[in-house]
Amino acid sequence: MEYHHASEMNGGVSEYLVIESKHNCTCKQEKESKEAADSKKLALIENAYSTILTGLGEDVDREGLLRTPLRAAKAMQFLTKGYKETTQDILNDAIFDENHEEMVIVKDIELFSLCEHHLVPFFGKAHIAYLPNKKVVGLSKLARIVEIYSRRLQVQERLTKQIASAIAEALEPAGVAVVIEAVHMCMVMRGVQKMNASTVTSVMLGRFHDDTKARKEFLTLTLKK
Repeated sequence: MEYHHASEMNGGVSEYLVIESKHNCTCKQEKESKEAADSKKLALIENAYSTILTGLGEDVDREGLLRTPLRAAKAMQFLTKGYKETTQDILNDAIFDENHEEMVIVKDIELFSLCEHHLVPFFGKAHIAYLPNKKVVGLSKLARIVEIYSRRLQVQERLTKQIASAIAEALEPAGVAVVIEAVHMCMVMRGVQKMNASTVTSVMLGRFHDDTKARKEFLTLTLKK
């Protein structure tokens, strides 16, 4: 009996090792495939920047520009890394049950994004509030949500709505409010060239939309200087 038991156990271990080996092999293949795809995309972006510089009348072979297309390609991938991230990735282990129903505010979250119309930056601050419905989230995760959506080609109006919708979907709160104040370099460096112009957008969901008192409290606490 002991022999048979040992045999069964050894068979189980062997089967487990085979499955684990296949899993590791699959993961390795997926990783290598992803790296190859990323390398191909990087090369495409690098070539595109070379074409742009040439079209501007520059010599891409001169010393100062030899590695500029590659640097610019890597920079663009970083500035748009939000396309590869989701709110589920960062919130799965950071939502907690808590008997708290009062307003939670995180203000002055710095953000940097790229205007999808001219591919020039806009930057500023996001202010977020939500009214918990038995669920709360680690406060730093709210800043990560801002990061995910701002690191994409954007317009400020859509960015504001995406942040609010992501929080509402993840936490199912009684209300969500998001205000973004930003300066757009397309207004500062080109076009109307107004140095002090800023844009403010807001999205109010749930009680922040329906309850004037809640909305006023949020705006007062957030926008006061």
